[in-house]
Amino acid sequence: MTPHSRPILDAGPGLNFFSINKERLLIATLGPLSAPAIVGEEIQRKARQDARFERSYRVWKTLSSSQYLEVLSDEATDELSAAVSRISDMSLADRFTISKDLGETMVIAHAVVLAEQGKSVTVLIDDGAGQQLLAFQQARLERLRAAGHNFGDLNLITTLTVLERAAGSTHIPDKATMRKLYERLRGLDDGLPPITHTQLLAPSTWS
Repeated sequence: MTPHSRPILDAGPGLNFFSINKERLLIATLGPLSAPAIVGEEIQRKARQDARFERSYRVWKTLSSSQYLEVLSDEATDELSAAVSRISDMSLADRFTISKDLGETMVIAHAVVLAEQGKSVTVLIDDGAGQQLLAFQQARLERLRAAGHNFGDLNLITTLTVLERAAGSTHIPDKATMRKLYERLRGLDDGLPPITHTQLLAPSTWS
């Protein structure tokens, strides 16, 4: 049986759930989390820039000093440097000079390192470009496993996945609660589709 690592959290979903104090929903649904150190820096920066996200960094600090959030070091190792180079076509040091999509890159790089150690890794990421980068690495690992390498795998989940899994729980006991929660999340993230374009209210989600 393939061992599982903690799910790895990107800044976008972290900002959304932490800003409305729904970290318990996230942890109850996914279990203890992990995230690269740069994700904490991105959350801190966003919390300072936009009052809507002010709570998010306080939640990050609380969780990161607990058993529920493991902060992954972004210090260079041979494995992490190789993963970043493969993903971004530049060295780890050079990649850190470019802030755009840095969090997503490091989330995926850490996930790849764990998968190459034979673990099954879940990645929580909403950003479309980040999802595409992850898909490339998923395909690469699939090819290598088919060639006989004893690697794990990468699994994408999104904010919508978390909400679907939490439907009917104590955190989202009914559809009215789901609607209110989703409205709050969309107020923070205009990349989330209208609820009518999701499966959040579908009978299959609540069966």
